[in-house]
Amino acid sequence: MAARQIELRARAIRVLVVDVDGVLTDGRIVVDAQGREARTFHASDRTGVRLLVRAGLAVVGLEGRRLRTRPAYARTLALTEVLEGAGEGLASVRRYCRRRRLALEQVAYVGHDLPDLPLLAAAGLAVVVAGAPEAVRRSAHWVTEIGGGGGVVRDVGERILRAQGKWASTVGETWRHWD
Repeated sequence: MAARQIELRARAIRVLVVDVDGVLTDGRIVVDAQGREARTFHASDRTGVRLLVRAGLAVVGLEGRRLRTRPAYARTLALTEVLEGAGEGLASVRRYCRRRRLALEQVAYVGHDLPDLPLLAAAGLAVVVAGAPEAVRRSAHWVTEIGGGGGVVRDVGERILRAQGKWASTVGETWRHWD
């Protein structure tokens, strides 16, 4: 899709939904001897989340498994909310949008693999990380140059905020009041 069309779609965005495994992470899950899982996240994504939230947008993680409590990474990255996706990501995002009185056209979704196709087809701005399978890349409005776990939220966030004319004021405000 042409850069101008992406910019027009980005102007309408009010929430950024990101797949956790494969977008916020590089998809790898480390399991220790006790069976505990660990993931790594890019510090630039925390910056991207903070910038978006400061500008008045929500940043929501889509977790592919059932959640008992808010994950620690959600607090660390300052995500607005984490939704359970577990095979029904589109339904979870639709429920979220109904609760917030948002249209799917106001959602930017960042995905990376085949289970993301329904959400990519429904989102106002469909973004796919570098390295995604060809069928997934074809479904996107924009394929980033950055792969999952490499700070893609920071990149996507900047593009959305620039399209909305909020970049300069948000960056200036953020650095003056950085927590």
